[in-house]
Amino acid sequence: MDPTLQFSPRTTKQEIEQGTAFAPKFDADGLIPALAMDAATREPLMLAYMNEESLRLTLERGEAVYWSRSRQEIWHKGATSGHVQRIVEIRTDCDQDALVLLVEQVGAGACHTGRNSCFYRTVVAAPAGGTVALAFTSTNLSFDPEAVYGKKPPNP
Repeated sequence: MDPTLQFSPRTTKQEIEQGTAFAPKFDADGLIPALAMDAATREPLMLAYMNEESLRLTLERGEAVYWSRSRQEIWHKGATSGHVQRIVEIRTDCDQDALVLLVEQVGAGACHTGRNSCFYRTVVAAPAGGTVALAFTSTNLSFDPEAVYGKKPPNP
């Protein structure tokens, strides 16, 4: 990791919202949400989190590097599967507490379930008193997760 790569300090609201200094606001756990979207189609691919180190590594490598909350470790997307996310552009929101990564998804998909996107279901509203459900937007797998990760594909 490049020790000279620094983020700007968080100063005034005016500077954060209107200036050109990148001063990401990490939450109490030291994380910032990062939504990866396909740079060409703008399809949402996945939502993950970054800490300072993973954000620096992402900027340095030009590929998405996240913080795995479940494993409590740095996670270079695609290190196991080969399905890396090449950074095309990184955007931040007005108060710099969320990121959008516009990426070129290399390989068959972004989701560990074998799909192109982790966002493969829609929320279906229910009539009053009913139970909200999910509906699949597609049941097609982009790759075999068992072959890639040693996991059996889910049954939709």
